Amino acid sequence: MLIRLHVLLASLALMAQATAAPIQVDDPRFNEIRAKHERGEKVTEEERDYFESIIDLRTQQTAVKTFADWAKEHPAHDSLGLIPLTDLGAGEYQGEQGGLYPGGSNTVPEAHLKAGLKLASEIAPLDREGKKSGDGRIVFCSIGMSNVTQEFRSFLNKLVPAEKSLNPKLTVVDCAQGSMPASKTKDPNFPYWKTVSARLADAGVTEQQVQAIWLKQANPRPTEPFAEHTQIFYSDMTDVLHNLHNKFPNLKIAYLSSRIYAGYAVSPLNPEPFAYEEGFTMKRLIADQIAGKPELNYDPAKGPAVAPWIVWGPYLWADGMKARKDGLVWKREDLSPDGTHPSVVGREKVAKILMDFLKAEPTAKPWFLAR
Repeated sequence: MLIRLHVLLASLALMAQATAAPIQVDDPRFNEIRAKHERGEKVTEEERDYFESIIDLRTQQTAVKTFADWAKEHPAHDSLGLIPLTDLGAGEYQGEQGGLYPGGSNTVPEAHLKAGLKLASEIAPLDREGKKSGDGRIVFCSIGMSNVTQEFRSFLNKLVPAEKSLNPKLTVVDCAQGSMPASKTKDPNFPYWKTVSARLADAGVTEQQVQAIWLKQANPRPTEPFAEHTQIFYSDMTDVLHNLHNKFPNLKIAYLSSRIYAGYAVSPLNPEPFAYEEGFTMKRLIADQIAGKPELNYDPAKGPAVAPWIVWGPYLWADGMKARKDGLVWKREDLSPDGTHPSVVGREKVAKILMDFLKAEPTAKPWFLAR
């Protein structure tokens, strides 16, 4: 598939703003791809992946001169002995209970599910101004960082075209971008949101037509203890949810996911146990919305709505080669050489998990599948 590159070139501008310095990339293939775009040519999916991988690498290197010493002190592990939230249940990790939902359960509480089903039933094709129209579109998009855009592109470009059961009114758009963690996207004025607008425009749709989102985020180079790290991430994610509510006026539902396994990481970008621990932040956000916290309220009948209705999307973390109860494992070949980003095989694994989730999820089936 051929891809436009102008939104990727915007990544270089974002990097320059973040580092307050011009970004020079001394990589012949990277510059060849950029020159190809500047000549008015299109780039392939594989070329886009390479382009983004170099941007991610340079972003990491602005903070860490060399990964060799870090990798030596943090050898890769094919298992850490941590228990996935779905398997932890009523057990605890550093004083926090497992399970995806309150009480150590992996099942959405009945009242919360009922509210989600009502919102799902209201999702309908909208025109570019956000009004119901038989000729309109239902837009489902991704929001997040580099892992997300890689995984979602496999979902969008390989699985969506081949899936015959999808709603013909559905438009799927990848709005995730490399080097855009929650610590940046929490800012409603950060240039990332211009990229989101550009991606939607390229797909021929608008913010007013976005009604469901897959939201997967992380924060870079965490070092704090569990309680502090997850609280910082919680605050950032709350702001991200506010941004989604404000920027997409017809957004109904956001499906939250946390990171895949990072025990093979060779850099401090987002290693273990932080990738595992960020799952607890996602759980807290959903639990606090269920508990009625006003800063996460989605229901205008209960006060000012400031966030979409949120629920777990696919929970992706497993303890490396130690199989989860449902059989999920993460092999070394599922990760790229940096041990943090998924390989092509890993991306396709996540894409399939996401597709299976949406086809089975009660709040997704009404709008995701053909009626």
